[in-house]
Amino acid sequence: MFLIGATGEPGSMWSMLIMMGAVMGVMYFMMIRPQKKEQKRLLAMLNEMEVGDSIVTNGGFYGVVIDIADTDVIVEFGNNKNCRIPMKRSAISEVEKANQE
Repeated sequence: MFLIGATGEPGSMWSMLIMMGAVMGVMYFMMIRPQKKEQKRLLAMLNEMEVGDSIVTNGGFYGVVIDIADTDVIVEFGNNKNCRIPMKRSAISEVEKANQE
């Protein structure tokens, strides 16, 4: 049975540590960094949201923002003007500005 670093060579331990560091660096740039960039983009999008903007919820419902509070948003769904539902800001996945043409 062959074990890495068990050959008794003094440089094999260092090469193994360098390889593990390289793997951790690749994991950071492939997984953690893009996720943090996406979180920053989503947070900026939610902070720029205004009354009258069209939104899409995480569940796939389309609506228009009627009122904005600290952590909650009141959204109007469909053509029925009586269908207004309060929801958390975190439940919004996309925002389309009202003044875009």
